[in-house]
Amino acid sequence: MWYHRLSHLQSRLQNLLKGGMTCQALQQPNFKSLFPVAIHWHHTASRSLNCVWQQLEDHFELQYADTVMRFDYVWLRDHCRSASCYNSKTHQRSLDTASVDLCIKPKIIRQEETTLFFTWPDGHVTRYELDWLMKNSYEGQKQKVIQPRILWNAEIYQQAQVPSIDFQSFLETNEGLKNFLQNFLLYGIAFVENVPATQEHTEKLAERISLIRETIYGRMWYFTSDFSRGDTAYTKLALDRHTDTTYFQEPCGIQVFHCLKHEGTGGRTLLVDGFYAAEQVLQKAPEQFELLSKVPLKHEYIENVGECHNHMIGVGPVLNIYPWNKELYLIRYNNYDRAVINTVPYDVVHRWYTAHRTLTIELRRPENELWVKLKPGRVLFIDNWRVLHGRESFTGYRQLCGCYLTRDDVLNTARLLGLQA
Repeated sequence: MWYHRLSHLQSRLQNLLKGGMTCQALQQPNFKSLFPVAIHWHHTASRSLNCVWQQLEDHFELQYADTVMRFDYVWLRDHCRSASCYNSKTHQRSLDTASVDLCIKPKIIRQEETTLFFTWPDGHVTRYELDWLMKNSYEGQKQKVIQPRILWNAEIYQQAQVPSIDFQSFLETNEGLKNFLQNFLLYGIAFVENVPATQEHTEKLAERISLIRETIYGRMWYFTSDFSRGDTAYTKLALDRHTDTTYFQEPCGIQVFHCLKHEGTGGRTLLVDGFYAAEQVLQKAPEQFELLSKVPLKHEYIENVGECHNHMIGVGPVLNIYPWNKELYLIRYNNYDRAVINTVPYDVVHRWYTAHRTLTIELRRPENELWVKLKPGRVLFIDNWRVLHGRESFTGYRQLCGCYLTRDDVLNTARLLGLQA
């Protein structure tokens, strides 16, 4: 009996729609009374907006700008930007999220041009622009990149002819600083030329864009190959490509290098775009990319030299990604400092080694290696979350100074200059 009645009502509804009945008419009491259960209808805006939406039992669905988006009702109430829920001067939420009913549903949803209005059970009205919902939806974010980058191998970088920035322009003009930061954000490395070959001038350069990060190596570090610290970097040996401070819970964001003096041969610096290599893995072996982004590893630094006694442990996967769009934001790759793998069961370990080998092959391809000679007056900034560095062995006396910078401050400086970071 109920089946025949429902079929009859569906047939009647189709006839009414063919006759041009509006969505508002469907909501009138005399029409709603025909239905023993609640049914939610599609609402269509003008064709020029290409917008269709519907109120479902547990979420709101919106199709706009060729994207289908789904919004939880609690989310819609929590993100209200009305004066009582959000302080537009401080850009902070005023609404107590814990006070929102987890079963909340809007009583009425209506649309005016490009704005949707949600009326909640207590009478509060939330309004959203369609473009705002598109920008802030999960589905919209999946299509966006947090930080635009140019992935490179040696040929791509050399053909780009990325200019270095002059020391005075870097220090004294916003244009010079902005050009430097744009290069750094896009490529993960940037150079400043004509810097006086002193630790003091190197420090002044670094402070132009960030606070200097204090670490176990001090604020500004200065070293030669005297093995004064328990690290291979303090020798004349070659160093394979790696990222620094993988044994920190948060690896240092930016590294600054300035070769103050070298009386000898060799010692060229190796640079490899880790994100470029990882992208090759993603294209060729996506399941291995996925594994490298999920398996947590320990990295450690054990030092007992002179008065320096440290045992630091950092934990994280080799590849760190934003889960919603798979965008890579940090690579931890340091075969020197990787600790015993005891964080995953045996049946995962071999698959991890296979994936690690695939990434290593990409990182070691000769065409991906950019070799540069550091010399007095040329300062190199490296994105330690992206670009791996190493060096060839050398002879003679070599002095380097440098420091680590706090990543947030560098990115903030870029944003203040109008760059996307």
